[in-house]
Amino acid sequence: MKNKICLITGGNSGIGKAAATQLAIKGASVVILSRSKERGEQAVKDIISLSGNTNIDLLVADLASQKSVRNAVQEFKSKYNSLHVLINNAAVFLPNRTETEEGIESTFAINYLSHFLLTDLLIDLLKSSAPSRIINVASKHSGITINYDDLMMTKKYSVIKAVGPTKLALVLFTKELAKRLDGSGVTVNSLHPGIVKSNLLNNMPWVLRKVSNLFSVSPEKGAETTVYLAASKDVEGVSGGFFVNCKRVKTTAIADDESLALKLWNKSMELIGKPNV
Repeated sequence: MKNKICLITGGNSGIGKAAATQLAIKGASVVILSRSKERGEQAVKDIISLSGNTNIDLLVADLASQKSVRNAVQEFKSKYNSLHVLINNAAVFLPNRTETEEGIESTFAINYLSHFLLTDLLIDLLKSSAPSRIINVASKHSGITINYDDLMMTKKYSVIKAVGPTKLALVLFTKELAKRLDGSGVTVNSLHPGIVKSNLLNNMPWVLRKVSNLFSVSPEKGAETTVYLAASKDVEGVSGGFFVNCKRVKTTAIADDESLALKLWNKSMELIGKPNV
């Protein structure tokens, strides 16, 4: 991974920090995106200490704000003229419904739409840096659907019903983007990291929190598939896949529905204020 530049959202903690550290150990230049400047700066120090790699940088951005995402991309492009790996990793579990400044339900905005926007804004750089890779940290999605009649969850909100569709959305986004990037030298894949011990679990209902803690793995273990997709020669040229434990697996019928993927793409373009072309 030497001479490779990697950008990872949520790189200040959990899976993101673990993946950033492992990529830094492999010699990559790693830029972590964090909402908190203080926590981000501490993470940079930790990653340097653990990896011995000093090519670690910080971007401060709030994924709940499209303006903040756009500003972060401008800052990144002012400092770097290439990008080889984009890891869309950050996620939240919000116990109560809130909206962003754009009027978008926050879980949907942070977990999914911010990464759709970030990828769109960086796609030119990824293409010019090809071969390059995009990795979307999603999850298993059996029984999950996206309710377009109440996408912003104004009728009924729960943390579980809010998070599930955002992870399915990342899988659908991966499949549609893979088609659009065919032949570009840019690949895109999604993954399920497992249930990982992190502060995110604190906002889940206590019963689910207890069950999750019983089966959860360390952030380092949870980051293995992310790092595999970012660095392994085994997946050179592989695109549109969904991976669990570093192996490609089948997705659900809903996740395989090309019409739903296109519908989500068009809606996402609308929500970021970009004409669909």
